[in-house]
Amino acid sequence: MAKENPKQFLRDTCKAFSDKELLLLMGNGRMDAFEQIYARYAGDMLLYAINVLGKKEICEDLIQNIFLNLWLKRNTIVITNLSGYLFKAVKYQIFNHLRNQKISFENLKRLDIIDISMNISKSMEYDELEKAVKNCVTQLPKRCRQIFVLSRYQYKTNKEIAEELGISIQAVKNQISKALSTIRHDLQDDELAFFILFFY
Repeated sequence: MAKENPKQFLRDTCKAFSDKELLLLMGNGRMDAFEQIYARYAGDMLLYAINVLGKKEICEDLIQNIFLNLWLKRNTIVITNLSGYLFKAVKYQIFNHLRNQKISFENLKRLDIIDISMNISKSMEYDELEKAVKNCVTQLPKRCRQIFVLSRYQYKTNKEIAEELGISIQAVKNQISKALSTIRHDLQDDELAFFILFFY
């Protein structure tokens, strides 16, 4: 009878552990626990990033950076929701990448970084989310929709919109804020995700 590999046994054991248990073990230096966290989440995190950036090589680097930092900070970091923490980390890595690439403000507004539901298997594809947002926009009050479209789809500044419509810049901001709030509310009610839109 072949002797069981101790390392493989530990890895197999870790598969049954909860996220909380894995974090505790990782904090005590257990590499097998860290590897299980990686195996559990890295694939979906990569898909999340690719849905936004579309560049696999860059996204792979971003995910590796997240897990490297997770391991290096294992003794000090406090995480109550591992899934939420990791996917927020992906979003922040994407933000940093875009900022470092000096992508214009208008392109950031157009990009719509997705904060996808943590259950990737139930999340919608990017284009479906975009359609859902457009559908919400059509349901906005006329004035609110007009201002939102000028800002979001025609890429005009708040000042330009205010001058075009003969209203104050604050009124423009208020209507955009109202539109964003309505869209987020409608999407969450449908158990979808919500968009973080760059308007300010």
